[in-house]
Amino acid sequence: MTGVTRLRAGALPVLAAALVAGVLGVQLANGGGHYSPLRPAHSCVIQPASSVATGIDGLTEELVLTGVNAAACQIGVSREAFALQLTEPGTHTDAQINALRSGLLTAVDILKAAGKLPRASQLAREAIDISNLSSLRKTALRAIPDALIDKTLTTDDILRRTINDLDLRTLLANLGNRQDMTTQVDAAVMKAVMDRLKDDVHCC
Repeated sequence: MTGVTRLRAGALPVLAAALVAGVLGVQLANGGGHYSPLRPAHSCVIQPASSVATGIDGLTEELVLTGVNAAACQIGVSREAFALQLTEPGTHTDAQINALRSGLLTAVDILKAAGKLPRASQLAREAIDISNLSSLRKTALRAIPDALIDKTLTTDDILRRTINDLDLRTLLANLGNRQDMTTQVDAAVMKAVMDRLKDDVHCC
C-alpha cells in the first residue's frame, strides 16, 4: 500500500466526517448559528459565509451556512425559515432533502470559487493530528510530502462525494444524537474514499 493510499484510507474519513458532520447538527439544531438578524437575509444573495473559527471547524461552518442559504433560495424561503423547517420533528419532504443536498454541493462550488477551500494537505495534516490512528500510522502519513497529497487529492472532490452519499433524511432525524449522525457520515465517507481508491489505483 502506497503512502498516498494510506492517506486516503486513514486520514480522509476523519477529515470529511468532520467537515460535513461536525457543524451540520450543531448549526441547525441551534437555529443556524451565526444568523439571527432582525430582518431575515435574502436567501438568494449567496456569498461565502464567514466564520470566526479556523481549520476544519471554520470550513465546516462556512460550508453549512452557505449550503443552507443556497438550499433556501432553491425552495424560495429565507435561510432562517429553512433552518427551522429542518429542525422540525417528523418526516422531511423530498423537496427539502433535495434542496439541502443541492445547497451543500453549491456551497462547495462557491467556497472553491472564492478561494476558501484549503489545500488537501492542510486539512489532511489537521485530520491526522486529531484522528484515533496509531502513532505508527500517523508517522507514516505525516511523512507524505504536501506536494504529493495536493497532486493526488482535492478537498472539493472528497466533499462532493461525501455529500452525494449522505443519507440526509436519517442524518436530520438524528440531529439530537451526534453519535448516530457521525456514524451515518462515516459510512458515506468510507464509500467515497473506496470509490477514489478503485478509480485511481484500482485497489480494494
